[in-house]
Amino acid sequence: MAPLPKKHDLIVVGGGLAGSEAAWQAAERGLRVTLYEMRPKMHTGAHVSGSLAELICSNSLGSNLADRASGLLKNELRRLGSLLIQVAEETAVPAGGALAVDRERFSSEVSRRIEGHPNILLIREEMPEIPDGLCILASGPLTSLKLSRAIAKLSGEDHLYFYDAISPIVNLDSIDMQIAYHGSRYGRGMDEKGDYINCPFTKEEYEAFLAALLTAERIELREFETEVKEGVRAGMDKFFEGCLPIEIIAERGPRALAFGPLRPVGLNDPRTGEHAYAVVQLRQDNLVGTLYNLVGFQTNLKFAEQKRVFRMIPGLGNAHFERFGQMHRNTFINSPALLSSTLQFRNRSDLFFTGQITGVEGYVGNIATGLLAGLNAARLHYGQMPLTLPPTTMLGALCHYIAHAKAEEFQPMKANFGILPKLPRMGRAGRRQRAGAFAERSLRELEEFLERLGPFSLSTRARVPLQITGAGH
Repeated sequence: MAPLPKKHDLIVVGGGLAGSEAAWQAAERGLRVTLYEMRPKMHTGAHVSGSLAELICSNSLGSNLADRASGLLKNELRRLGSLLIQVAEETAVPAGGALAVDRERFSSEVSRRIEGHPNILLIREEMPEIPDGLCILASGPLTSLKLSRAIAKLSGEDHLYFYDAISPIVNLDSIDMQIAYHGSRYGRGMDEKGDYINCPFTKEEYEAFLAALLTAERIELREFETEVKEGVRAGMDKFFEGCLPIEIIAERGPRALAFGPLRPVGLNDPRTGEHAYAVVQLRQDNLVGTLYNLVGFQTNLKFAEQKRVFRMIPGLGNAHFERFGQMHRNTFINSPALLSSTLQFRNRSDLFFTGQITGVEGYVGNIATGLLAGLNAARLHYGQMPLTLPPTTMLGALCHYIAHAKAEEFQPMKANFGILPKLPRMGRAGRRQRAGAFAERSLRELEEFLERLGPFSLSTRARVPLQITGAGH
C-alpha cells in the first residue's frame, strides 16, 4: 500500500457511487480528501473498467417521477447539491419516466470531475486496513478480502452477503425490428416513438421460452465466491429480492415472469393495437443508441446458455451480445448493531460507513448516503454536530432504517414509501395521491430543516429549486 499523504483531512475508501459523492461533498467544503480506489490494479470480477462510479448492473437510476420513491430521493439530492445526480442528467439517455445514463460517459465524467478537483488526491491502491483519523468507508459490495477482515475485526460481527446479478447487453443492429417495436408504458418517454424496444411473446412462444429457461445450465455460485474459502465467514447464501435472476423468478410459477418483468401492461403493439401475452423490454444503454440492455434479465446462466435461451425472445433470434449477464457477491454489514443515523460507527465517531455496504440498496440510495457521509464528515471536521435528517425525508428514512431495524432480521433496503412515517388520514385517496402527499411532505420538511440550519453547512453551492410538482399519473 502507498504511504498515507502527510497532509489530508479525510480519507475515503472506495471510488464507487457513494465514495465519489462523499469525496466531492467534503472537498467542496474545503477538506483535503484522499480517495483510495483499488481498480484497475485489483479486479473485482464484476467491474469492467477502472473508472470511478462505474455502474455494474443496470444503467437506470430508477424513476424520475416526483411521486415515486426513487424520484423523491432524486429531488432531495438535487436540493442538497449532488454531483452524481447532476452528471447523470448531463449524460442521460431516453428511458421513459426513468433517469438512465450512458454508463461509460457517466463514469468518465465523474472521474474527470473527481480527478480535477484541487482538494482531492486519488490514489489507485488497495486500502487493506481501516485508516486512523477521519475516514469514510465506501468500499461497496465487492470489498477486498483484506479490508473485509479488518471490518470484521473492528465490528466483531460476521459479514452478511447476498448474491446480486447483472443483465446482458445486445447490439441494436442485431435486433429484428420487423418483430420488435418501439414504445414506452402508457406512452411516457422522451421520444415520441417510445424509449424502449419491446419484444412481444405469444402464449406459445412464452411457454417454450420458459421451459428452456428453467432447464438451462447455471454457473455454480461457489465459482464466484472463492474468497469465502479463504477465511471470511460469509453468512447466508441468498439473493436480494430487488435484483433476482430471471431464472429464479421463473421458478415461482408459470406466470411469474408474465406478471413481473415481462408484464405487457401499458404496451400496445402499434401494428396491431393490442398487447402481447408477455413482453421483454430493452433499454438504451449508451448515448449513441447502439447498445440495449434486457430490462429485468439479471441472470446466472452459463454464457452459452444465455445466447441459446435469450435468442428465443422474439426479435432477438440473431442477437449479438456485447456483454453477458453474471453474478457477484454483495457484502453488507449489520448496520443496526453498528451505525447511527448519521452513518457514524457507534464505537468510533470519526469513522463513517456509506453506500451499499451499509445495506442501502439502489444506485440513488448509494449516492444519497455518500452525500450525507461527506457532509457529516465535513461538519465533524469543523467541530459541528453531524446531521440526522428528518425521518419524513426519504434519505432520512433510509438512514433511520439501517440504524434502527432489528439486527437479527436486517436486510438491504431500497427507497420506498413504506419506510416513511404514516400520513394523516386521507379518506379515499388513491395510491398515487398518497405517494404525492408523501413527496410533498418530505420536500417541505427538508426545506424547513435546512432553513433551521441557517447558512448551509459551509457549502459553496447555490440553492437548487425544489421540484414538488410534476407527479406521474
